[in-house]
Amino acid sequence: MILYPAIDLKDGQCVRLLKGEMDKATVFNDDPAAQARAFQDAGCEWIHLVDLNGAFTGEPVNAAAVEGILQAIDVPAQLGGGIRDMATIERWLDKGLARVILGTVAVENPDLVREAAKAFPGKVAVGIDARDGRVATKGWAEETDVMVTDLAKSFEDAGVAAIIYTDINRDGAMGGPNVEATAALAKAVSIPVIASGGVSSLDDLRALKTCGAPLNGAISGRAIYDGAIDLAEALKLLKD
Repeated sequence: MILYPAIDLKDGQCVRLLKGEMDKATVFNDDPAAQARAFQDAGCEWIHLVDLNGAFTGEPVNAAAVEGILQAIDVPAQLGGGIRDMATIERWLDKGLARVILGTVAVENPDLVREAAKAFPGKVAVGIDARDGRVATKGWAEETDVMVTDLAKSFEDAGVAAIIYTDINRDGAMGGPNVEATAALAKAVSIPVIASGGVSSLDDLRALKTCGAPLNGAISGRAIYDGAIDLAEALKLLKD
């Protein structure tokens, strides 16, 4: 399993939200590039980036911060938030992103996901964010009637590199991930699943690793910044 340390960008700063509420942001670092470099130096093999402002506005907002991060690191990075057309996907991949994450557009324009996954093999992931099993879009601001598993299965043959599944009610709350729902999703589809939301201790990582489903990895943010997860120990745990 891969540990994906999260850098959530709001107004150019590295922050964490509580349950997706933009007005409940805690700033952890005002130099995102330095934060990304620190994660790389600690042994992380991937960096997970989110343009929070972009997720709400529907277009990239923290581009300068993302570009600074890409220049500062050698390990691959994936980015979600505000990526909703082919031109933006191409632009980010050209700038050196290893993978783009398509969330809102996966619900509103699934054909774009299929087109992008075909055009850029291995470089397109789908972000599925959910409350109580139903998908939420536009920076979690709008809830839909689309069920998580139904959306995931619809991309089964599209060549999508990964599904990033976030339980919004767990995100930033330090209460542990929704292991049961994550495992169920991973068993239901052949696409690699990455767990997100509430991963806040080594025990959480251990639970995900031993959940009975072959998860690709887990994303954690606040717990790493707060010191609740020791990066060295976490990386060792997931590699062993």
